[in-house]
Amino acid sequence: MSLSTTSARVSARDKWQSIKRGFMGRCPNCNEGKLFSAYLKVNDVCPKCGEEFFHHRADDAPPYFTILVVGHIIGGSMLYVEEVNDNLPIWIHMAIWPALTVILCLTLLPRFKGALIGYQWALGMHGFLDAALARP
Repeated sequence: MSLSTTSARVSARDKWQSIKRGFMGRCPNCNEGKLFSAYLKVNDVCPKCGEEFFHHRADDAPPYFTILVVGHIIGGSMLYVEEVNDNLPIWIHMAIWPALTVILCLTLLPRFKGALIGYQWALGMHGFLDAALARP
């Protein structure tokens, strides 16, 4: 297969579909295999279709997006609650906001990591294009 044919095949990958599949923790190629073998441990290859994932370079982006989103949700919610009910005792704030922050961070971090890996796969970044060239 020529480089132009493979490049065209990679460029034809649906980016939003790949992001959604990654966000759900599924293989961006087949949507059947699991992307993660543990909480944040990415499978080296898809157990269903054999797509290679060990090329990914998620690095610091998923924690950054997680902090950005959770910070806005929690910060806005805290301001809203304080505006609506300014008589709320401080102990309730101390119980609710840290717990909610931890829950949101632990929920969103693997989802953002999966979405980023799906996006990298769709664009052929960081070795995903080379893997596509090597496959028949």
